[in-house]
Amino acid sequence: MGRGVEWEIDPTLDRVRDVMDILGEPQRSYPVIHVSGTNGKSSTARLIEALLRERGLRTGLYTSPEMTTLRERIAVDGEPITAERFTEAYADVLPYVRMIDEKHGVRLSFFEILTAMAFATFADAPVDVAVVEVGMGGTWDATNVADGAVAVVTPIGLDHTEYLGDTVEDIAGEKAGIIKPGAIAVLAQQPVAAAEVLLRRVAETGAAAAREGIEFGVLHRDVAFGGQQVDIRGLHGTYDEIFLPLFGEHQASNAACALVAVEAFASGAPTQGTPNLEAATRVAAGETYTGGDEGQLDPALVRSGFAKSASPGRLEVVRTGPTVLLDAAHNPAGMAASVATITESFGFTRLVAVFASAADKDIAGVLDQLEPVVEELVVSRNSSPRSMPPDELAELAGGIFGPDRVHEVARLDDAIDRAIGLAEETGEYRGAGVLITGSVVTVGDARTLLRVDESRR
Repeated sequence: MGRGVEWEIDPTLDRVRDVMDILGEPQRSYPVIHVSGTNGKSSTARLIEALLRERGLRTGLYTSPEMTTLRERIAVDGEPITAERFTEAYADVLPYVRMIDEKHGVRLSFFEILTAMAFATFADAPVDVAVVEVGMGGTWDATNVADGAVAVVTPIGLDHTEYLGDTVEDIAGEKAGIIKPGAIAVLAQQPVAAAEVLLRRVAETGAAAAREGIEFGVLHRDVAFGGQQVDIRGLHGTYDEIFLPLFGEHQASNAACALVAVEAFASGAPTQGTPNLEAATRVAAGETYTGGDEGQLDPALVRSGFAKSASPGRLEVVRTGPTVLLDAAHNPAGMAASVATITESFGFTRLVAVFASAADKDIAGVLDQLEPVVEELVVSRNSSPRSMPPDELAELAGGIFGPDRVHEVARLDDAIDRAIGLAEETGEYRGAGVLITGSVVTVGDARTLLRVDESRR
């Protein structure tokens, strides 16, 4: 169809704004919590949505990319919309899309159309609040036609450098674009260079900042069976003895950001088109946000909401004997977090990895992080046309792991079988593990091949 995807940034919102206008601006019919960052966006968005839904609100959730079906990207009340509803949403927006195509002489991208479908679907539901993850970046992302009452920025690192810039400052500047006047910005711990850019944006817009490690954060965490137990200091109080069915320090941090985003929303963060005068007058010099008692969440609901949460493809255990993990890490910072979590939470005596990645990623940087915990690496390709050919990947990996530890297998299904066989060679089922990683596409393909229950989202 010749319509671009989310990683092909065109620095204009004119087309998608025009579509929103002709649709009646559905993105302004409910408050939005907007989520950007480099790593942890989807997990944080899902955790926010889980807490909102536990509070009895009807939720919309827009995430990307999908793992197995495009419908995953648009969810209402925690469930992807049906195939029938997806088709209806596309049919509803298509006449207006064609009008805007003709007006601009440039066709709306695939992602712009999907974003319009999501906003319209949430308005039709109708939802009480929408949690919206950017496709990539922030300022020029199609989702930025919405003005988030709460803007969450997860940790920023180097990724998509060909589109967002090749420095942390450049990337932070792009992602800071979701912070709008009078909003509350929930900022995960950041590199100093990124934090400076984000706080400058907060001051310029008259937003308010809540910073992890200063206004809120994880107080304590222990590894637990099937996840971890955490205590979190929010803006309005401390929430302890929370079981989080996700692994790793990074997921505890995501949970803290999610909790504070919901606190900020509950305390009266501005809805679309309604200025938060208190926030706006408070923040000319970048004043931080602490809120009042009205944002206190019911600790029992927090525990219940987080206990029901999930983040598919993020160190997700899909089989045992040997343990098979799926992880969508695709940049060095993401893989570093995954490796630290594997070391902390899994006592593998032998770990074999299956790796397939897009050719435009920092594959060497990712493999450098992975090498210390993996005995043998099986390289393959996934279903994306952007996937690096296995022979090229094997040559690159051989320079990091040594050629004797690298196995080249053309098909992903055969690669998974090979890795399971290599893991089982010791006969220690409980100590052996297989990690399938390198990209969201790789994880999605593996979920299909391993027939993971689609309800596990």
